[in-house]
Amino acid sequence: MNLELKKLLEFGILNIDKSSGPTSFNISDFIRKKMTNLGVRKTSHFGTLDPKVTGVLPIALNRACKLTGYFLGHDKEYIGVMKLHEEIELGKIQKVIDEKFIGKIKQVPPVRSSVKRREREREIKKFEILEKDGLNLLFAVECEGGTYIRKLIHDLGKELGVGAHMLELRRIRAGIFSEENSINLYEFERAVEDEEKLKKIIIPAEEAIKKIYPIIKIKKECTDKVLQGQPIYLEELTEKKDYKKDLIIAAFCEEKFIGIYKVINEKRMFAKSEFVMQQIK
Repeated sequence: MNLELKKLLEFGILNIDKSSGPTSFNISDFIRKKMTNLGVRKTSHFGTLDPKVTGVLPIALNRACKLTGYFLGHDKEYIGVMKLHEEIELGKIQKVIDEKFIGKIKQVPPVRSSVKRREREREIKKFEILEKDGLNLLFAVECEGGTYIRKLIHDLGKELGVGAHMLELRRIRAGIFSEENSINLYEFERAVEDEEKLKKIIIPAEEAIKKIYPIIKIKKECTDKVLQGQPIYLEELTEKKDYKKDLIIAAFCEEKFIGIYKVINEKRMFAKSEFVMQQIK
């Protein structure tokens, strides 16, 4: 195995197109078992999908598993089908959506969810009815991570006074990961047998990080001590950055990923480490 593939397996992400049926954990575990002989020790998914829900399910490999929390809260996009329990005019449905279900909303997780059932605020950026066929409606939603779409549909039906439930749901985007560059499990299994194909389907984790967090660069001579977990000081930056306290940033030395940091701005101390990426040997 060449070094390039070894690095991808140690700090990479697979953008899987989940099928209906298996749980998100099942998919993650299946991938780990298929890649054990390639040195993959652990896997984790970026955001649970219900067994019946299909679509984008990013899977982190090895050290990239530590990044899970840095990707979970990002916006998601879905397309799905809901069923109304009684006939109602399309114009009225969209009017209620625009007035009650766009912007900041309150949600209580469903009874069967694994999280504590307390009211939480989530942002709905887009909620549109695309087609109506009798009592069935095709819809599109763009929302903050952690939004329960099934509950959103239930609450809409309640607000309309007719009731509604979700029939089908597909996630078409999770943060920077979209269905356009996702692969199904059949394509994954074929790629595992071919190193060149495998290299093409694994996304370098540092490239994904670049797309979601501000980048700082540190001087080459400071790399060793920063990799030992020491904070980053202002004089160690290649150029001054005026970032607000508590902002999460990504640190690089030239093109080498150093780690994830939180801005501190205490005198000379610029940032403290959240995750440091040790050299892959």
